[in-house]
Amino acid sequence: METHLAHELDIAKTGWERARERSVSSLRAYVLNNLAGELREDYESAVLPTLDEPPADGVAVHKAIRPRDAFRWYSSLRCTAQELVWNSVIDSIDRQAGFLEARAAELTNDASRTDGSLELNADLELPDYYKAVDVHLMPGNYEGAADDAGVLPGAVYDNGFNVFAFGAMGKEHNDIGWSMANFTKLRFPDLDPAVIVDVGCTIGHNTLPWKAVYPDAKVYGVDIAAACLRYAHARARSLGVGAHFRQASSDALPFDDASVDVVFSSMFLHELPAKHIARFLAQAHRVLKPGGVVINMELPPNAALSPFDAFYLDWDSYYNNEPFYKNFRDQDYRGLLEAAGFGRDAFFESVMPRYTYVPHEAFAKVVGGTAEFDEDTGRLSDDIQWYGFGAERQA
Repeated sequence: METHLAHELDIAKTGWERARERSVSSLRAYVLNNLAGELREDYESAVLPTLDEPPADGVAVHKAIRPRDAFRWYSSLRCTAQELVWNSVIDSIDRQAGFLEARAAELTNDASRTDGSLELNADLELPDYYKAVDVHLMPGNYEGAADDAGVLPGAVYDNGFNVFAFGAMGKEHNDIGWSMANFTKLRFPDLDPAVIVDVGCTIGHNTLPWKAVYPDAKVYGVDIAAACLRYAHARARSLGVGAHFRQASSDALPFDDASVDVVFSSMFLHELPAKHIARFLAQAHRVLKPGGVVINMELPPNAALSPFDAFYLDWDSYYNNEPFYKNFRDQDYRGLLEAAGFGRDAFFESVMPRYTYVPHEAFAKVVGGTAEFDEDTGRLSDDIQWYGFGAERQA
């Protein structure tokens, strides 16, 4: 992995700190590739033959495999590696907190940079579900533990994500954005968006590629975490991308009716309770123009996967502070969009390779085809494939 970030919020780290990051990243890659393969092998060779009938779903697989030493070893090491992701970067960030805050302020206030903007809402009330847990074990969650965390939680997320992804998410951890934007352009060639909104944007990793794919569009990143948005704005300024960031809830998007061409989200819906998923999709329908598109990069639905693969992806719901993960994946995604006002026939879904890892021609072949699911769909591994679903708003 490359321990440097490709923008001006990159911080100086000692050789020991960089070696630690590489070690933790390699550990995660080992757990999610090698050890996960051994877990599957143990299940197929030592668990399945003892059962009267094969498990019907992921819940049954989980119940059957939990007593196994292979499962306990895998889960223990994976939880430890997840905690080490954040621990491996926090010390260097704390040591250079002053530099990060000053550099972010300089980038934010430099009017010569780009036409991007930042609007925060001090009156926004953070929902209880968001405040209740540190999602994916990140200390302080996206907002940080302090009342005024500045940009530091964004720095923790950016540096930590670099360790977390072990090179599987693209050079700037933005392959999801590149993949979904190019899928949209190929799938809807007549769409000429003027306004694109990324909801749940965090620090804008996957927001900025939309501006590259649709340079004439006005691109917005929306999130409730002020600390991440401050960092996102400074990061975008450093990278020379004119994106606009707004602090708002997905329950009440700050856009007029029928004013947006694309509503996008990435790995966002599974962090929402069911009623908030419904509210967000209804908001997406409200703000989209006729012919506009909502597209969500997400984890594939449980119904589309084998029982073992469903269990494997649902692991996070039990052990990684992702309480809504499984409930979301148990939903009928077409039904969710239909309930939000989208036509049933307007639904689309696709499984695609990572755009920045394959030739454009190879990526284009998947567009318009039938979604084909396998063990690498949505699973962070060296061979991951993205899953996207959405709908076009009809007149």
